[in-house]
Amino acid sequence: MTGPRRTVFRGCTLCEASCGLALELEGDRIVSVRGDEDDPLSRGFICAKGVAIADVHHDPDRLRSPMRKTAEGKFEPIGWEDAFTIIGTRLNALRARHGADAIAIYLGNPIIHNHGALLLRAGLVRAFGTRNSFSAGSQDTSPRFAASYHLYGSSLVTPVPDIDRTHYFLCVGANPAVSNGSFMTAPNARRRLHAIRERGGRVVVVDPRRTETAREADQWVPIRPGGDAALLLAMTQTLVADGRVDETAIAAVAHGWPQVRERLPAFTPERVAAQTGIAPETIRALAREFADAPSSVAYSRVGVCNNRFGTLGSWATDVLNLAAGRLGSAGGAMFPTPPIAISAVAPHLGLGDGHGRWMSRVRGLPEVFADLPANTLAEEIETPGDGQVRALVVYAGNPVLSVPNSGKLSRALEKLEFMVAVDLYVNETTRHADLILPPAWTLAEELFEAFLPNVAVRNFARFSAPAIARRANERADWEILLEIAERMGGGASGIFLVDRIIRLARRFGLRWSPNITTDMLLRLGPHGDRYLPWSRGLNLKRLAAMPHGVDLGPLEPGIARRVRYRDGRMRLAPDVIMTALAELGKTESSPPQLLLIGRRDPRTNNSWMHNVPAMVTGRERCVLLVHPDDAARAEVRDGEIAIMESRVHSGPVPVRLSDEMTPGVVSLPHGWGHAASAPWQRVAGDHAGVSVNDWTDDQDVEALVGQSILNGVPVRLRPADTSGGERLRAVASAGRQP
Repeated sequence: MTGPRRTVFRGCTLCEASCGLALELEGDRIVSVRGDEDDPLSRGFICAKGVAIADVHHDPDRLRSPMRKTAEGKFEPIGWEDAFTIIGTRLNALRARHGADAIAIYLGNPIIHNHGALLLRAGLVRAFGTRNSFSAGSQDTSPRFAASYHLYGSSLVTPVPDIDRTHYFLCVGANPAVSNGSFMTAPNARRRLHAIRERGGRVVVVDPRRTETAREADQWVPIRPGGDAALLLAMTQTLVADGRVDETAIAAVAHGWPQVRERLPAFTPERVAAQTGIAPETIRALAREFADAPSSVAYSRVGVCNNRFGTLGSWATDVLNLAAGRLGSAGGAMFPTPPIAISAVAPHLGLGDGHGRWMSRVRGLPEVFADLPANTLAEEIETPGDGQVRALVVYAGNPVLSVPNSGKLSRALEKLEFMVAVDLYVNETTRHADLILPPAWTLAEELFEAFLPNVAVRNFARFSAPAIARRANERADWEILLEIAERMGGGASGIFLVDRIIRLARRFGLRWSPNITTDMLLRLGPHGDRYLPWSRGLNLKRLAAMPHGVDLGPLEPGIARRVRYRDGRMRLAPDVIMTALAELGKTESSPPQLLLIGRRDPRTNNSWMHNVPAMVTGRERCVLLVHPDDAARAEVRDGEIAIMESRVHSGPVPVRLSDEMTPGVVSLPHGWGHAASAPWQRVAGDHAGVSVNDWTDDQDVEALVGQSILNGVPVRLRPADTSGGERLRAVASAGRQP
């Protein structure tokens, strides 16, 4: 269908940068995509993924109607009502026979871009009544959630680098030049980093790989995977030893500093040198530069979260910022003032907040922010007994590619009695589902960024109307999830009385929608009109009239206003952190071994942009980066196929030699491994690659939160044996042409 050309302004939902887009449309066809120059946050910036949003919309492999798996393993269309009837019947019967925990839920990270689905999370989980809730966040964010919960009283309180005003940016285990921020919504992060240097500041990157961010930094500091917490604590110890810490100022905003200070002598630069691979004089220089700069901030993210001491590393990042007087100060680590403060709202929406309130059935690993570690899902399916998972509902996730020991999980999914997926594609996970329910593509839904302003480098708000009209047979994400919740006896909120009122209102033609709740929360938020007729604050109607969004100003100083403890003071020394700190202090450096880490690619949105031709053209990107010295020892060559082995897997990988790797560390990007979905995703199937999570170990976990170790996986490397056909099998398995 075509029509007159028009321009629609829209927020991008493909990564945390949340850039503003200007879409040129003719009918429902997107003819061009460019950055919105009037967007207050991104100011015209757009990345390759943002341009490709049109290709996802037009992708012929994207599902447009519900699909049911046949006895032959193929998929055929089914009507919405028939699909929901099957779901309600099968899931209710399983729950009646085996209990609520027989049903598991897995939520993918696109939920943070969908305010309707986000608001329904609690209602959906409560409708099932299960404690077997999993999410993508349990793969890369649980350490940050746990550290924030203990430090600030809420998993959702996260300091954000004031990157636009800082003079010293210490970036540990993150690559914002590619990600444009993670838990740091910062469109065009590369330009923001350049601006630091233009105003006389410094950018220092600590990472096992000379990343895209490190290449343009003032200094790259190679580190052994897992050494981040020790490094940050050694920097803090240096500041204490130098007398640079204002303990009176710390005592005014936090409890527990004396307990932390007492443990710092175990982390002198000399003691951590072997663990980090960083010379003591370098550690001291970093600490003193950090303290001497007019303003400075330490920022850590996925590389820190995903290693052996992820929770301590996240905690130590905030402790260093606090000790240096940079927490809550301009140019330091600051707390946004979002239109909806999720940390304040979450308890009232029943989202749950905590750490270790219950444990997984088989291995006893703790929940974090109401989710169990996803690495336990396979064993919960395969292990008989009360609470065994027999059914699974997956929303917008691909755990077969994102969960460690992914082959084990794929095999476990085949043993389920019933599986439902809400997804746009038949992929490596959803191919196991009995039913796939595709939502309307994001451009056909309203968009309010409820979560990301809570971690943005500048306060902003944006509401986008649908860019294209939904087809008659399409349903929004929230409509699908609400229907499932209601078929299970629940509703939008998961609160019995509220859901009864919502169902009663429907009899009179009034139906709940996410915008009702969003408008209320906006009005009650820090920028809202609070239902006062003379106020000019935000409500949904006013925000909808501003298509580019609205700038709500720079981040504001202060700590107490975001701390959720009643006295407004942080808790630096909870028992679980102090116990783990004592163990870290006893840790000896491991014997030399090859360690595998992941990496982020600028044209990859985790696992699901590889069916877009523009995202997979050019030089092969699913390759193992190996330092030339390691390659020589392993007798593998550039451009060849090698065999990589870990405790759980042995398989082929394409090798590329690179001096950007620290010796002893190899790197493979995440999100690839599409051979199994080739029948349904033709482009991705032609560029299958291999899944890094074939080699990661579901049994090797971070001690505090039970999250798998995804950075620092011990591996061995050897050439593919050319005898007996192994060479040809290796080439084929690696997704390449022989």
